[in-house]
Amino acid sequence: MFEKILVADRGEIALRVIRACKELGIATIAIHSEADANSLHIGLADEDVCIGPPAGDQSYRNYSRVLSAAEITNADAIHPGYGPLAENAEFAELCSSCGIRFIGPSVEAIRTMGDKAVARRTMEGAGVPVCPGTGILADLDEARSAADEIGYPVRLKAAAGGGGRGMRIVETASDLERAYQIAHSEASAAFVSGDLYMEKEIVGPRHVEIQVLGDQHGKVIHLGERECSIQRRHQKLVEETPSPAVDEALRQRMGEAAVSGAKAVGYFSAGTVEFLLDASGEFYFLEMNTRIQVEHPVTEMVTGVDLVKAQIRVADGEPLGLSQADIVASGHAIECRVNAEDPDRSFRPSVGTITAFHVPGGPGVRVDTHAYAGYAIPRHYDSLLSKLIVHGTTREEAISRMLRALSEFVVEGVATTVPFHLRAIDHPDFRSGDITTEFVEKLGL
Repeated sequence: MFEKILVADRGEIALRVIRACKELGIATIAIHSEADANSLHIGLADEDVCIGPPAGDQSYRNYSRVLSAAEITNADAIHPGYGPLAENAEFAELCSSCGIRFIGPSVEAIRTMGDKAVARRTMEGAGVPVCPGTGILADLDEARSAADEIGYPVRLKAAAGGGGRGMRIVETASDLERAYQIAHSEASAAFVSGDLYMEKEIVGPRHVEIQVLGDQHGKVIHLGERECSIQRRHQKLVEETPSPAVDEALRQRMGEAAVSGAKAVGYFSAGTVEFLLDASGEFYFLEMNTRIQVEHPVTEMVTGVDLVKAQIRVADGEPLGLSQADIVASGHAIECRVNAEDPDRSFRPSVGTITAFHVPGGPGVRVDTHAYAGYAIPRHYDSLLSKLIVHGTTREEAISRMLRALSEFVVEGVATTVPFHLRAIDHPDFRSGDITTEFVEKLGL
């Protein structure tokens, strides 16, 4: 087993990894920027290294500074959390060249699934259902021809993208030129590559993902699905498992497809295969996230599998030690992402100092957070402040427990998304399970 792991991320996921390492008896090194000097994960790690100024390209995304921190502290391995280095094939390759284990999948798997167009072809070859679409578009003229053949509406997507950047829905032919130009510019700015591809737009879908877990001995299993349809600007806000739209037969089909796709790229570690699910029950490959996900705790709550510990053990070469038959879900879990944002002002980021902070507790409640009273929220990073996760015997109990827990959550000094979550979880459509990716926009929440 590893003796010392450097955690190359910040916030609540850095704490989550440090806690898993402590339980495995592994020493930890926390890295931080100058802006995160008072972050909670620093105090819980065995060692810490300041790696630079607040800007990400001079700290958390700076390969040389992260690797230098690992080398001077004699780290055996690096866990990238779910941050900027987690799906970065170049960084994973550099770790290997420095003799440091990257806790994640192979460089080849990251590279293959990181290029959305290549990932699409790979999944299609593995028998995973994909939306009608194209490869990389050469130019606007090819985009026009493809859209005419596929049929409007269509969606332009950045080949190297994610998180909604470089993505545009095109309703009609007259909208295509402007959408193409905007998507190309966004993709070029965000991912260097401006390559785009096109898919048929699935109207009013659900976003359902399958958690997979594999080892370096060729074994891959899945741990069921997560419903992730409640989003704003393609960023997830609420996740739950099991999905109210997925029965056992559909779960088996989606799980088998996800495992087949993962095996096609020799996948090991934790990963997520994401699908769009239409009203008829057909599902289509969206993308694969080759890392631990923000929403992994809901899967842990219903299966009892510690996914971060599993990542670490797999990276050290251990066999998975689990079969598909061992994965038995119990009850229902829901996660709300508490962001430092003002939901009444279009989710505008809220920066400042937290003056009071009280997290809920009680049976079936878990809070993953790096925040505390007196913590100054940096303006340089993601707005995620905390994750509130609840577990209940039934979905109805989980909903009641989440509403109770949200009502106990106190954050003063900055605006948060707690009021939004109270409205969303108590909404009749959420209670009934009648939700799609258009939930937030349609209901004006």
